[in-house]
Amino acid sequence: MKPRHIQFAAIALAGILIDQITKIAVDRSMVLFDSIPIIENFFHITYVRNRGAAFSFLSNASWRLPFFITISIIAAFVILIAFRRLRDDQKLAHISLSMIFSGAVGNLIDRIRLGEVIDFLDAHWYRHHWPAFNVADSLICVGVFLLALDMILEEKRVKKGQTLPA
Repeated sequence: MKPRHIQFAAIALAGILIDQITKIAVDRSMVLFDSIPIIENFFHITYVRNRGAAFSFLSNASWRLPFFITISIIAAFVILIAFRRLRDDQKLAHISLSMIFSGAVGNLIDRIRLGEVIDFLDAHWYRHHWPAFNVADSLICVGVFLLALDMILEEKRVKKGQTLPA
């Protein structure tokens, strides 16, 4: 097995475990809608559940659960295929795809297990709240940012003739 495959598996497994452990801890130690201030008027741990996607998208659709489960499974397979097509020197892309994969799988586990996703990270400015999110969502967002950065850097490398496009 190549080192990049081991790295992918390690990052993905760590991300999934951290996501699930934090969600289980919140579920077992808090009552739904409880909130614990960490930084007053800025950041709380607030236990909520999201039946939809980002910003509760499609949360009331009757077909939402099979839809989100199917999309998550397809996304996981697409990520694995994309990872296989990367060159060994595309280290940032390796890391970013493993983060996105672990986030997708973490939320997929919730959807299969609970029919919804546990969210608890509550960033806000006084009463102006960003929708609550979780570790899986954070992994996806950071992974997408890193992937975009890698794409920009890859384009610059190709223009300089340092590497051939895959």
